[in-house]
Amino acid sequence: MTTTEFWDGHYATPRADPCANVRLTEVVTELEPGAALDLGSGAGGDALWLARRGWHVTAADISGVATARLAACARDLGLADRITAERHDLAETFPAGRFDLVSAHYLHTPFALPRARVLRRAARALTPGGRLLVVDHGSVAPWSWDQDARFSSAPEVARSLELDPDGWTVERADALSRHATGPGGQVADVVDHLLLIRRTR
Repeated sequence: MTTTEFWDGHYATPRADPCANVRLTEVVTELEPGAALDLGSGAGGDALWLARRGWHVTAADISGVATARLAACARDLGLADRITAERHDLAETFPAGRFDLVSAHYLHTPFALPRARVLRRAARALTPGGRLLVVDHGSVAPWSWDQDARFSSAPEVARSLELDPDGWTVERADALSRHATGPGGQVADVVDHLLLIRRTR
């Protein structure tokens, strides 16, 4: 099975009302809307939330099923002028443009992905003053497909990007707990690793 086939299968079942990730809503609510890039946009909850608040969003995902469904949902909700859904295998291609916000939530995959290279490219795509928000799993949920996974801390992710401190500054590098509900209705306390980087020039 290819990476694309895996994620197309994952998103083959429609999701009634995709919700925004809680860390996005916590961090971005106070920011002035502008141009946003949602990396690994999936079911589209983050892109829809941003668009409703005035952001112009480029939503990128490897699944053509997910991007087509998001584009249709944006049209149905009257948000087509604020959301552009594009299929990208981030190991090979990257959305064009400059962005005031790049959001990468749970950009984990059972397939090979040069994450550090992708996130460095995301940081370079920021406008001066723009922010890169990276939220990763920090613990293994009971419903996770890989119970032996080990996730890098936010400071470790920041160091892996090898960004020039004269051009980028780390504003937050936190480990945060939250109560989560899994796909089968299971509940558990999980940890998120949150990294927020601002481009300074």
